[in-house]
Amino acid sequence: MRMPRTVALSATALVALAASEPHPASAATSQVAHCARQEHARVPGAAFQQRACLDDLTTAGLAGTSYTDLTDQAGLTANGTRNPSGVPGIQIDGYFRDSSHTNGTHGWNHDAQFVVRLPDHWNGGLVVTASPGNRKQYATDTAISDRALAQGYAYAATDKGNTGPDFYRDGTRAGDAVAEWNARATQLTRAARKAVALRYGHAPRHTYMTGISNAGYLTRWQLENHPGLYDGGVDWEGVLWTENGPPLLTSLPTAVAYGRGEADADDMYAAGFARGSEFLWPYHQKAYWGLTQKVYRAAFDPSFDPDCPGASAGSTVEQILAPCASDASYAYADRPASVRRAVARVALTGRVGKPLLTLQGDLDTLLPIATDAAVYARMTDARGRGRLHRTYTIQDGTHTDGLSDTYPDRLRPILPCYRDAFDTLTRWVERGTQPPADHIVRRPATGDVVNSCSVGAS
Repeated sequence: MRMPRTVALSATALVALAASEPHPASAATSQVAHCARQEHARVPGAAFQQRACLDDLTTAGLAGTSYTDLTDQAGLTANGTRNPSGVPGIQIDGYFRDSSHTNGTHGWNHDAQFVVRLPDHWNGGLVVTASPGNRKQYATDTAISDRALAQGYAYAATDKGNTGPDFYRDGTRAGDAVAEWNARATQLTRAARKAVALRYGHAPRHTYMTGISNAGYLTRWQLENHPGLYDGGVDWEGVLWTENGPPLLTSLPTAVAYGRGEADADDMYAAGFARGSEFLWPYHQKAYWGLTQKVYRAAFDPSFDPDCPGASAGSTVEQILAPCASDASYAYADRPASVRRAVARVALTGRVGKPLLTLQGDLDTLLPIATDAAVYARMTDARGRGRLHRTYTIQDGTHTDGLSDTYPDRLRPILPCYRDAFDTLTRWVERGTQPPADHIVRRPATGDVVNSCSVGAS
């Protein structure tokens, strides 16, 4: 395999290069010679960036190199997932100006890192995403990037501006850390659209926003607040933030109390956790509930318990995953108005401006569907935007596809349904083909549920 040719470009060098080079002619075709016009490939506005001509932009070709990070993708896809490979093109890695340093990728110790991938065989479209949870920019390479590239899309992903369990410390006031996510997604979208135009000679004909979990939230927020940048989006179990009761801060305290023996199953059902999901509770108690509640509560309500998590969520895995005991009694409704104002800065309204498909599993045990996707569907209807929104409930789906390997008879991965939903979205946007109405996507009795799904099936 040919070794990649890498060029690092400082912001100063980019200015000089932009002034000296001719504007590329309009592309007569979306298929160009391998890495042709590589000198034009850059991300305007980046503080630092480096580009590489690669024989394969997918994880199959990048595994073991600095151009992806398989460890940061752990748990997001099921074993046995089939992914395409063999997509040549240009990759640009870099970062925008930022004052925080939680992302150590490439040894840069600099946040607002991004990756942009520009395939040689371009279909005229751009897919933009961000990291789920508090992962980094390569987290969804297997789940999203590989197939998007194989279909011919340019691809861009951001780390959202802060990463890791201590993300909540970024900023100076409550809510700053999450508010930055929205700004970084917008920033990358605008820059990636320009990068596409420089590489191929014209702007993308269609731009799609998509993402998992926190990036699903960003997909909703972008289509509500910057619909002019996008043609549509697919939200995969996005987090719901609303001023009057974000589920993370209203359902998870009950889960923390349950883990401490201070709540029972009926309390969990009342908080929105699905009947039938009980077999997943021990794992989520250990790995998700306590950590998620304490760090997001700290992001929006640091005064509730300034000693936990305090300056850090922990230095060992056990400390990081451990809940704050005080969170078992956390009552969002009783907190000062300043907390609701902090949440209001990032709250969703349901006023989507472009077509949006939402997918969530009925056994999601981190973000119960009853308090998340079902609520957001009502919000879009209340805003008169139901015609632009569809919600598909994936039977036997849960928050992370990797758990389907542990419970293959009880869970199914959502990824194949997501892929079909993305194709459904593009047909809606580009051909006017109306997608199916909201419904439950039933698990088929037979077949390869790891790699096959139709969101039109019920």
